[in-house]
Amino acid sequence: MSFIRILHASPDAPAVDIYANNNLIAEGLSYKQLTSYLPILPGNYEIQVYPAGNQTNAVIDTNVTIPQNSAFTVAAAGELSDIGLMPIPEMFMPNMPMGMGNASFVRFVHLSPNAPAVDITLPDGMILFEDVSYTQFTDYLAVNPGTYTLQVRPTGSNQVALTIPDVTLMPGAIYSIFAVGLVGETPPLEAVIAVDGEYQ
Repeated sequence: MSFIRILHASPDAPAVDIYANNNLIAEGLSYKQLTSYLPILPGNYEIQVYPAGNQTNAVIDTNVTIPQNSAFTVAAAGELSDIGLMPIPEMFMPNMPMGMGNASFVRFVHLSPNAPAVDITLPDGMILFEDVSYTQFTDYLAVNPGTYTLQVRPTGSNQVALTIPDVTLMPGAIYSIFAVGLVGETPPLEAVIAVDGEYQ
């Protein structure tokens, strides 16, 4: 089996129902909501996304191939006029640096359609992820477990577009941080933090 979960990251789209090969797999999913992982047989799927409660006029109708022994977050991303599905592969076995046996792993996914390329930093300016553009996602980074404040800055700038306080990373856990929303508009730029899994 493989696994998928679905993230509603389209800032101006209504709640949606999602079908895979005409089978309902997510119902009434609203902006910023993320489903649990759903077991799915590997293969090709027609994915259709409709406004909740409606099975006419799909806002997305596309095909997704799910390989064997894989896990994906499938994000509905972009504003409604340009909405699409973005498959984001998860990591099963992280690359463990020497001496970091209880590390946390974290990555960043840029899903804010009007935000520029960004750096993800600590408050002291230390860069964790650099020059990430819309629809890009980083590799996982091993960090010491703990509670962090993260900042999102336009690439190469000291200006802080978003502060993400109190990000608690537990030992042996794997996380994705999704930037969603709009810069200077509603809904605002913010972060959705999800646990991708554990490796211990």
